[in-house]
Amino acid sequence: MKKEIHPDYREVVFQDLSSEFAILTRSTIQTRYTIKWKDGKEYPLAKVEISSASHPFYTGIKRSVDADGRVQKFMKKFGKSK
Repeated sequence: MKKEIHPDYREVVFQDLSSEFAILTRSTIQTRYTIKWKDGKEYPLAKVEISSASHPFYTGIKRSVDADGRVQKFMKKFGKSK
């Protein structure tokens, strides 16, 4: 590998903003924030909007979709075609 062309591969904490889930892993992401981790060391912090702790696919919490209401709104707006 050529030297001086690759980004710094280091340990980074990814924290889910919608839950208290955080994970320490390795990444090349550039961050502005730092956090003190459980081991007492300070690591770069990457804040994420959604993770496996808050995503509906992984949590099993599904949003219900009102399909009947959508169809009725469509029919009301455009009418039935004959």
